[in-house]
Amino acid sequence: MKNTEDLELVATTKRYGETVAVNAISHRFKAATYSCLLGPSGCGKSSTLRMIAGHEHVSSGDILLGSTNITDLQPAKRGTAMMFQNYALFPHLSVVDNVAFSLKMRGVDKATRRAQAHERLELVDMAAYADRLPSQLSGGQQQRVALARALITEPSVLLLDEPLSALDPFLRIRMRLELKRLQRELGISFIHVTHSQDEALALADEIIVMNDGVIEQAGAPRDVFNTPVTEFVARFIGGHNVLHVDGAPVAVRADRLHVAKTAGEGSGVEASVRDVEYQGASVNLALAVNGFGDLTAALPDQTFFNDPIEIGATVFLSWKPEDAHYLAA
Repeated sequence: MKNTEDLELVATTKRYGETVAVNAISHRFKAATYSCLLGPSGCGKSSTLRMIAGHEHVSSGDILLGSTNITDLQPAKRGTAMMFQNYALFPHLSVVDNVAFSLKMRGVDKATRRAQAHERLELVDMAAYADRLPSQLSGGQQQRVALARALITEPSVLLLDEPLSALDPFLRIRMRLELKRLQRELGISFIHVTHSQDEALALADEIIVMNDGVIEQAGAPRDVFNTPVTEFVARFIGGHNVLHVDGAPVAVRADRLHVAKTAGEGSGVEASVRDVEYQGASVNLALAVNGFGDLTAALPDQTFFNDPIEIGATVFLSWKPEDAHYLAA
């Protein structure tokens, strides 16, 4: 099932009447990689995924899979498969028949399609539940069945629309590991839509940050996190402060702010502690700074508890020049 074909969007646009949901975006998703489309609600990420799947008409532009233009092909003819947010399992069919359903529609005989369905259920560790109905499964188990059903068509590209959003936090982390394992083992491309920064950072080989129908930044997770290129990306990806210095926006990571209780040499920037938030491995200080607005400093928990800082205290902030970088507006 290995995939050696890149998927490319070429000035791909989606309009709903006068509203432009996706505005002429161009991007190449490399073969056999895990990509996350990341952004807030309404940014165009799900519309982009649905255009790739063939569930939304492309208003203008093209979608290429390898050398094939798939823009106007039916969903079943594209070499892609979609796993929906609500799983969309047939309630009256057993697990094995849900997984085998697309092969039934293609006219594959019962013995062959059920054998292939069992193989996919083994892959997602659900073979023992083959004869159950979806209503007899937990949310995480239903998700695995939906995943097996999407994989049975042997797609080159698997499309996942917020697949973890309905799961509890513990199961969400476990399923992140499962998805990444499957993508590596199968060697196909996964394109995963999410609004969760943590999810994208944990899963992706490449993060594509969308805002208002366009791509603001694309790159490896570490690059996007360490060097956001716009103010929107710095704020959305989290863990950054955006300061305006001489009229230009500058990003400084929250864990790169040095916090002192007394003014030292050069004194630093004076701030008032508005709140203290314990995060386990770190403690976040919410700070009010004249001229800079609200900032956040993240301190290692050991550092904080060795010398705690009270709400209402005055502190002094500094950072190294190399830890600040300028942003596009």
